[in-house]
Amino acid sequence: MPGTLPAEFADLERFAAWAIPTERARYAKRISSTMEELQAFYDAAFPRMDDALAYLEQFSIDALPDDGKHLLWLYCSLITVSFPVEVWRQPRVPDSGAASFDAFVEPAI
Repeated sequence: MPGTLPAEFADLERFAAWAIPTERARYAKRISSTMEELQAFYDAAFPRMDDALAYLEQFSIDALPDDGKHLLWLYCSLITVSFPVEVWRQPRVPDSGAASFDAFVEPAI
């Protein structure tokens, strides 16, 4: 996905694969990533958070350009990796067993 972020954030392009639109997909990427990958992303993106917020606040949420959406999604991913990096030191929630449940058929009432 190179070239998907605003030009001001070219230094984060190497992490453009973290610009993921859904929470479930962000979580899946977190779980499938190593701590080294999570740490590298965190170390690059966290210091630019204020810049990203200032950039995004220029736009209404309904009028975000595509590169702005990708930047927003990238920072949603940063939130997803923050606890593993800052607290747990592992991609999964410690001592939690299965952390998700996929329902393929809804119960009929």
